[in-house]
Amino acid sequence: MERTDLQWLIHLIKCHDRELPELRRLNAYYEGTQPLSYMAPELQAELQETVRQVVINWPRLVVDSLEERLDVEGFRFPDEPDSDRELWRIWQANDMDEQSQQGHLDSLVMGRAYVVIGTRAGDESTPLVTVESPLDMYAEFDPQTREVRATVKRWSDETEDGRVEHATLMLPNSNSWWLKEKGVWVEDPDHPKDEHNIGEVMVEVLANRPRLKCQGGVSELTDVIPLSDAACKIATDMMVSAEYHATPRRVAFGFGEEDFVDANGRRVSAFSRIIGRMWATEKNRKDDGADVVQFSEASLSNFHETIKQLATLVASLAGMPPHFMGQSTDNPASADAIRSAETRLVKRAERRQRRAGGTWERVNRKVMRLRDGVWNDEARSLETIWRDASTPTVAQVADAAVKKFVAKIVPLRQTREDLGYTQAQIVRMEALDREAAQDAMQRILAGDLGPLETGVKPGFEEDTPEPVPEPADAA
Repeated sequence: MERTDLQWLIHLIKCHDRELPELRRLNAYYEGTQPLSYMAPELQAELQETVRQVVINWPRLVVDSLEERLDVEGFRFPDEPDSDRELWRIWQANDMDEQSQQGHLDSLVMGRAYVVIGTRAGDESTPLVTVESPLDMYAEFDPQTREVRATVKRWSDETEDGRVEHATLMLPNSNSWWLKEKGVWVEDPDHPKDEHNIGEVMVEVLANRPRLKCQGGVSELTDVIPLSDAACKIATDMMVSAEYHATPRRVAFGFGEEDFVDANGRRVSAFSRIIGRMWATEKNRKDDGADVVQFSEASLSNFHETIKQLATLVASLAGMPPHFMGQSTDNPASADAIRSAETRLVKRAERRQRRAGGTWERVNRKVMRLRDGVWNDEARSLETIWRDASTPTVAQVADAAVKKFVAKIVPLRQTREDLGYTQAQIVRMEALDREAAQDAMQRILAGDLGPLETGVKPGFEEDTPEPVPEPADAA
């Protein structure tokens, strides 16, 4: 049975409400505001005024290590050597350098982010593209085509009459705006329904590690959270233990309250007795049986070793080099060893590039549909250009790129892309190349060539034959 717009709206909001608690939990772990785990409630209630959780934010480290390697540098049509300047102009006009980074980050943390494509008022040649958080948006997929078939975006405003809830419902052929009045959703009279009749929802899902039965993706933190909880618990216990380690426990036999006095005979406070800054008494061990016993200090090495073991497990699951987790050896690793250790992380980043690249290509396909009014068949083969996910040295990259260019394996533009220059920098370089070539041609035609250009070394004259001396007269 076909749903009405209101039925779609209520259905999507209910689905979104069901997943919000888990999304907020994942977001809290990335921000380092998660609650303390692995501690008995009774002990936590007893110590809550004196113990604060020590947060070892491995979830953020795991996510940021991947996100830092996901940088879009352009888009290229099939059989075209250069990136498309018009698509890059639209990308820059929408501040997608910043927004794409935020979208990649949210998709790694919460499993998905959303990209919305729409028209821009007053500029039909530059469609509007925004990236949305899964905390504000939800999408439902068609089980047959696996394409988005309906989405809802929610937000609220503070007014004089209180908080007003808003929602935007996006369907294949229309967009509609809603607000909640007295607990009932009604269409917003200030935003008439948009019947665009494009046939596709103008939303794409930036999903992390999607599967056939889980198109919405999964969080990169799923495997890391239990180990992070354990590390935070061990670190917190270590700080509790350090309190007693710094102040060893003592037992005093044969003393009364009146015996704890300072050098002037004044009683010392309870804290001073615990710390033991100064004790003075006339009692002695022989006559009064007075004695003070100090317990041995507790070692914290067991906490250190446990945290190191947990760090090793996190590095293994996340594919990160050991030095990312603060583990190092006496001998510093060589450059080759560091690159070898990053192999798994680089491969994971390249997988994320492949998946996210498909999303950005579909986004650009819809951008061109809004700009041109018709679908562009060539856009189905659009390619996303990514910055190299690996971390080779500058000298290695330059050496390899120059050798391939000299051997005529790749053209100059590809060489510059391999060297890591952005598309804007490459365009400026090509403009400078053209200017230099035109200037050289004009100088050739004008006959104004310097000594270097004529092949004569500066400071040297052309070779002239020296005069041969006449033979001396015979004696």
